[in-house]
Amino acid sequence: MSQLGTAFSEGIIAFIATNIDDIIILLIFFSQVDGNFRRRHILLGQYLGFAAIIIASLPGFFGGLVVQREWIGLLGLLPIAIGIQQLISRKEETTTVQTVSSDFREPTPTNPVLSFILSILHPQTYKVAAVTIANGGDNISIYIPLFAGQNLASLGVILSIFFIMVGVWCAIAYFLSRQPTIADILSRYGKAVVPFVLIGLGLFIMYERGTFTLLSWMRS
Repeated sequence: MSQLGTAFSEGIIAFIATNIDDIIILLIFFSQVDGNFRRRHILLGQYLGFAAIIIASLPGFFGGLVVQREWIGLLGLLPIAIGIQQLISRKEETTTVQTVSSDFREPTPTNPVLSFILSILHPQTYKVAAVTIANGGDNISIYIPLFAGQNLASLGVILSIFFIMVGVWCAIAYFLSRQPTIADILSRYGKAVVPFVLIGLGLFIMYERGTFTLLSWMRS
């Protein structure tokens, strides 16, 4: 029982330590919610992205594979690409929002199952997932050794804590975005700065992981 209690504590500490910066990213996402980009896209995308990180970390539990930080940093290309795409197609997205929003409002009251499936398949969900994977890619190097030291029951406790905390993180970011001062700042400047934040995030991910050293390695 004490081992499960230790796993519980380790799960909470590991999640907070590795995902504290996600609050800022989630705040930015919630500031963009409109007819085409819904709260459920953020929640589902966050869960999909985090699930991918967990799956990539599971080899640690089975006693294998360690991915080099430099190569993990290449995930930073994902938010860079999304940021550049948003800068290029900002005017087109405004038109798309007006057109597509009507398509996704209809199934919600009549068919919740269809609405849920459409939300999973929605491109906005995968945009959030891509940023989540890129921002949390370095977590793999922490989760692999964390998982490697656990038995099946302890691993189950840690994973349960992780997935509960994803929902808690989304709730915290959402309620912060609803605060008048924060909401006013985000509504005024949020959409304008998002592409630059994503590009900066991608560059920081690559820099922090030492990915730019790969360029010199490839040249030689």
